[in-house]
Amino acid sequence: MAGERGEIVLDRRARVSTRIRRNVARIVLEARQDLAYGPRPLRRAPSRRSTLPRRVFPFVAALLVAVLSVDILILGGVVSPDATRFTATGDDRRLDDGRTATHRAGEREPGPRQDGGGDRNAGTGPAPSAVAPLTKLIRPHLFVVAKDPLPAEVVDRVRRQAGVESAEVTDAAGVLVDGKRVPTMGVDPSTFRSYTPKITAGSDDLWRDVAAGDMAVSFELGHDGGVKLGSTVDGGGLRLRIGAYATVGMGSIAAIVSRPTARGLGIPEGNALVVSAPKVDSAKLRAKLLKILPKGTQVAGINPVVVAPEGGRTTWPSSAFMSGDQLTRALQAAVSKLGRPYVWGAEGPDSFDCSGLVQWAYRQAGVRMPRVAAQQWAAGPHVPLSQAQPGDLLFWRNDPTNPGYISHVAIYWGDGKMLHAPHTGDVVRIAKIYTRNLAGVVRVSPETSARVR
Repeated sequence: MAGERGEIVLDRRARVSTRIRRNVARIVLEARQDLAYGPRPLRRAPSRRSTLPRRVFPFVAALLVAVLSVDILILGGVVSPDATRFTATGDDRRLDDGRTATHRAGEREPGPRQDGGGDRNAGTGPAPSAVAPLTKLIRPHLFVVAKDPLPAEVVDRVRRQAGVESAEVTDAAGVLVDGKRVPTMGVDPSTFRSYTPKITAGSDDLWRDVAAGDMAVSFELGHDGGVKLGSTVDGGGLRLRIGAYATVGMGSIAAIVSRPTARGLGIPEGNALVVSAPKVDSAKLRAKLLKILPKGTQVAGINPVVVAPEGGRTTWPSSAFMSGDQLTRALQAAVSKLGRPYVWGAEGPDSFDCSGLVQWAYRQAGVRMPRVAAQQWAAGPHVPLSQAQPGDLLFWRNDPTNPGYISHVAIYWGDGKMLHAPHTGDVVRIAKIYTRNLAGVVRVSPETSARVR
């Protein structure tokens, strides 16, 4: 009977979709923008007083309004020097624009650093040989971040909580990198490497270069955001060399530097923790930590899951999903932005990245959607592509440095088409769905989406 009930749910949704399709057709006709739309100049955000340097913005406010998370643990990796010309051996993977990338895990960008690298430019960097060898892998479960440095006694209390096996102190803030607000962590390469995925953790060259002053960025920031390997970027006056693409497997974190480099960037010292607690319920531990941490500190799960409805329900009634009116409003909001430019990290209303567009459009329909694609992957049950309906979300694993990572999201438009914000240099547009590296389809459940942790 449970299977029959599940079929009824899909049948009900199919009947609703007829009206949605008619509304979609009307929306397209009424849309003021099309693919030839000339984007308006971006509006400057009003200036705000802050105790942080101008090149740094508060990590808590910027990143944890939507809780940080990522869907799996086998993440990470490093690619070779050029964003368009990869090493000639390795695994072929097609990128979201149809190009094929080939990479060799564990390789970083060779060549001399300009100005001696970030740390050396700051006058505080350690020699590359200072990095300790990898001895073990540690699975991270919670990410703690505060506006100010965490007191030593508080860190000690966290480490003494039942079930906590280890807690790594890091630094975290959003840093202006060539004008982009990049969520960045300052880490000790010798110890933090154990908390990253196996391929990333095992690359001695990567961690030596980070220790010497390089910045390692996610493949998403590199490919979609246009930050090229080997380039030298402006970190608010501090010149930083992009030495590697490496996804560290912690949701919105898009770049890592050494802690001395973080000092030079003005990132608060010791305001974050990465916690490993493999034998306890993460939600219960999170609640305990919030009671002992300073007011305003946030604790996020690193690995989101689809929270099962109460009672262990395995079928989903039609009431669990967005109504026809909500779907129409979300689609109408999304299509109204055709032609707006892709900007990595942008959340609208004049520019978007892929997940920023999804979050903004669904917010117009009253649906609370998490911020990044890896979180949105957990916004409801998965359905076959053959049963996709307008308003469902499509996800891809396009990151060659991390084949398991959810790196792109689009809105299913119907008739084999999708609406999405592709990458730097492109605009919000409707395109034919491509299935290479397609991870799956999610039917959004507003209740589930709001509970993603």
